[in-house]
Amino acid sequence: MPSLQLDLPLRLDAGAKRALARELGAVYAEVMQVRPELITVAIHDLGPGGVWRCGSGEPEPAALVMCDVRAGRPVATRERLARGIVEVCARACGLEEGRLKVEFTQHSGDEMFHPQLGGFAPDWAPGGGATA
Repeated sequence: MPSLQLDLPLRLDAGAKRALARELGAVYAEVMQVRPELITVAIHDLGPGGVWRCGSGEPEPAALVMCDVRAGRPVATRERLARGIVEVCARACGLEEGRLKVEFTQHSGDEMFHPQLGGFAPDWAPGGGATA
């Protein structure tokens, strides 16, 4: 159901990736009120020159986090999650916060098939996030 995909301009060993996934999963579970075992984290360590932020001058190294979530969460909740993700990634990867970008794609429950749930995810509803 929930998934995070990170595109990073650096290389990480398996232990660092595991620790980053654990920390991001904990932030996601707390803010979005879901069980941690439902969260999938994909870390694409593309190496130097793998991700760029364009601007008026030369492009600069950057990082991108894509969050696929169930639709319906308030903007304030998604903002809290984005800020937590940026904080974790900046600290764990030595990245400048201003070079990180978080994008959300929102889905209805029937767009997220999860065998652990027995099939499609339920739609999100206030107060129902902890059990879905």
